[in-house]
Amino acid sequence: LLFHQICMIAHVTARKMPTLHRHEEEKFFVNAEGGKESVPSIHDPPTRELSVIVPSYNEEDRLPLMMDEALDYLEKRQKRDPSFTYEVIVVDDGSKDQTKKVAMKYCKKYGSDKVRVLSLVKNRGKGGAVRMGVFSSRGKKILMADADGATKFADIEKVEEGLKDLQPWPNQMAISCGSRAHLEKDSIAKRSYFRTLLMYGFHFLVWFLCVKEIRDTQCGFKLLTREAALWTFSTLHIERWAFDVELLYIAQHLRIPIAEVAVNWTEIEGSKLVPFWSWLQMGRDLLFIRLRYMTGAWQLETRKCN
Repeated sequence: LLFHQICMIAHVTARKMPTLHRHEEEKFFVNAEGGKESVPSIHDPPTRELSVIVPSYNEEDRLPLMMDEALDYLEKRQKRDPSFTYEVIVVDDGSKDQTKKVAMKYCKKYGSDKVRVLSLVKNRGKGGAVRMGVFSSRGKKILMADADGATKFADIEKVEEGLKDLQPWPNQMAISCGSRAHLEKDSIAKRSYFRTLLMYGFHFLVWFLCVKEIRDTQCGFKLLTREAALWTFSTLHIERWAFDVELLYIAQHLRIPIAEVAVNWTEIEGSKLVPFWSWLQMGRDLLFIRLRYMTGAWQLETRKCN
């Protein structure tokens, strides 16, 4: 009886499709000269080899190290291979600090064709910020990369190799996930018993409710083909920390092949994750992901952002 009541609550309180509305101020980038440029659409044909999406909320301190490392790698790669083209989209997720100003310095240095800053009117959450960046991208492949620079950017070559190993891609869709699972024993030794317990509890819920094949769903270093990004992100409902799980849940149900690749990772101070409350919110979201798809409250279909 309790299970049926929970299912009913999950179904009744669900929005049938995600909110894909874009505010007027979010329909353009500000270029290096201060002018406005209309954002492209994920539905347009790609014109770059790679788009890097960097969700950023109050990241004025951590963003420069990540951007320096990423752009140094991307520029060197382009010099070695002139056919390689890229863009970095920093999505300022309603920050209250100088994140936008810091990001615009890179736009001015490298040009707005390579570095773009998309400012959101209000905070949407990490998943919402990534989605808005994805919908504004031009790349054949789209990389999610955290603003803290915890993953070495050169490890993109590892996730690219993981994507390549999945070929042939059904309907041009495939996902390669960076993974920290191989570092779990070392991380446990540095964590408190309580945080370790929360981590194992979260892993169990992910496995039991949503995603069984991927050991580390939360690493923020994921590479998607443009078609896979279109299908998964236009269906995505969860906009905060558990969005990665729903993304992979959707991918598995659409039979999109997924690779998991070990990457280098270093814990960087300044995480926005509040141990107990964030895990509690994620646990609730995991339950709702499973129940809302199971009861048909959420459907697997694509829509356009407007």
